[in-house]
Amino acid sequence: MYSATKLYEVLYVSTIAPNEAVSIVADIAGKSRTFNTEHDITGLLIFDGLRFCQQLEGNAKRVLTLMERIAQDPRHTKVELLHHAPLSERRFRSFSLGYSTVHDIDALGKLERLEGQPAVDAFMAMIPTVDIHS
Repeated sequence: MYSATKLYEVLYVSTIAPNEAVSIVADIAGKSRTFNTEHDITGLLIFDGLRFCQQLEGNAKRVLTLMERIAQDPRHTKVELLHHAPLSERRFRSFSLGYSTVHDIDALGKLERLEGQPAVDAFMAMIPTVDIHS
């Protein structure tokens, strides 16, 4: 089991809801930055025009509660948790939520078929190839 006060991370993928415009992603990122700052959560959101992939890190209880909210958010579907585990140190301490798009639609499709550490490794390998907006 994990300690509710220790640093924890989740990585998930989801698909934008069919009735949502792609422009909703900027709104999600903006509101998430405010929320994350208030709750000491950091992370990175990548969007490929169809799928979201997000890594979140922070206090275990807060991150898992946020993950529950995300799973219920009607703006996306097919929320799949790829990885969740304690984390020794933050990966994204310089911003509350970095955001980027990726133009290779297969990149997140391949990532969503992975689980655990291989999913984290594939996500982290994408970072040098994207422009992160913080």
